[in-house]
Amino acid sequence: MKFLCDEMLQRLGRWLRTAGYDTEIINDGRHDYELIQQARKENRLLLSCDQALSEYRGADKVVVILESGSLDELVNQITDKCQVNWKMYPFSRCISCNTLLNEATARQRENLPVDIKKRFHEIFYCSKCNKVYWDGGHVQRMCEQLEDWSRIYN
Repeated sequence: MKFLCDEMLQRLGRWLRTAGYDTEIINDGRHDYELIQQARKENRLLLSCDQALSEYRGADKVVVILESGSLDELVNQITDKCQVNWKMYPFSRCISCNTLLNEATARQRENLPVDIKKRFHEIFYCSKCNKVYWDGGHVQRMCEQLEDWSRIYN
């Protein structure tokens, strides 16, 4: 399952990436019809709170309308409507650009602080935006959030 989030659902989109879902996030003000066409072309579900999207012919096959609300309310809705597994493959994608992460090479690790290199064995790298990721304290908090959503909404 792949997703396309419109501007209103950027935060939800980043959490879907965190869970391991291929999720494109649009933030350039594209016309609704263009979003639907992109979703069709890329075989994605378009997530939006914009009720007007459902008025386009065939939109029901690619558009999932969520009621606006808090992040937890959106998570509940998308879990119910799309059977999202919040523990599918966590931290496998770059949260910034959606690219699959690879294990960092020695060269990619060399600019990291020494204490990070010593404390963390698993370090990952995004080949598109050149970001390096490791399991710092924020990752533990994010894992707990994914676990909570999985327990509460699945």
